[in-house]
Amino acid sequence: MIKLFFLTCMLITCYADTQMSERLKVIMGTFVSISIEKSHKTLLEPSFAIVSKVDNSLSTYKKNSPISRLNANKHSLLDNYAYEALFKALVYYKETDGYFNIAIGAITKDLYRFGAKERIVPSHELQKASVAIKSLRLKKYEAFLDDNIKVDLGGMGKGFAVDKVTQFLLQKGVKKAIIALSGDIRCIGSCKIVVNNPLDKTDPLALFFMQNSGVSTSGNYNRYVKTTKHNHLINPKTKQSQQQFISVTLVSKLPSTTLDAYATAVSVMPIKKAYAFLDSKDLGYIILQADKKLIISKNIDDYVYLMKKDTLKKQK
Repeated sequence: MIKLFFLTCMLITCYADTQMSERLKVIMGTFVSISIEKSHKTLLEPSFAIVSKVDNSLSTYKKNSPISRLNANKHSLLDNYAYEALFKALVYYKETDGYFNIAIGAITKDLYRFGAKERIVPSHELQKASVAIKSLRLKKYEAFLDDNIKVDLGGMGKGFAVDKVTQFLLQKGVKKAIIALSGDIRCIGSCKIVVNNPLDKTDPLALFFMQNSGVSTSGNYNRYVKTTKHNHLINPKTKQSQQQFISVTLVSKLPSTTLDAYATAVSVMPIKKAYAFLDSKDLGYIILQADKKLIISKNIDDYVYLMKKDTLKKQK
């Protein structure tokens, strides 16, 4: 069966204080947690409504979403969210040298079918799948695809939803909140973050605080078919599931959409290219490699504070 570990094996855990109101719902195929200062608790339901709106726009499972219509009909009118997300996806494609590529939908949706009936896909079938992002053509609020292409915004969609809720809360004058969708978390004000260790549940990879920042974790151990060898992180250049990294965590004041896309891209890059890319960006990172080495960027203190120092097994 497809392994989906949620509360018992979250990629990241965040902690809200007792002065905040917190609610948890299942949206976008994951747990969505929003904590907010009690004086603004009436904003909780509108915040969840924004996440649902993003889901209705970007989902590949809801037949009436603009993205599902695009995949099915190779043409669709777009709402604001769908247009913005597709436009950003093309930008991230260029920034990451093609390692962030939403055209992997032909693999994730038609072949592996993550989230549906499981299937181990033979290599020869994977190699036939087209991931040609140039097939995606955007006009204002309209998109087109070639017949053999499907898009999948799963590599940035949760970060996108986090950003939309964050923007809403800031506009309402909120000074303290935590928005968390699976491995994507945004803190308005300060919050405590624990990066969970897939190798040892009793010993986190890192524990730290951050201020008005975001964190995004991508891992090959929380969604796969039968074994992590067939995980959901597909390298669009080789069309194979990535094997270099167990966990990639990025921390920055950059938008959560950007962090989510970067974490997805870095997870499938060759190791040297991944670190070169990360070191060129305004972010810190905590990475558990496949060889079980924990690599933490030397600049991590620029993005976090009160970090548990005994987690620093090796710095790059």
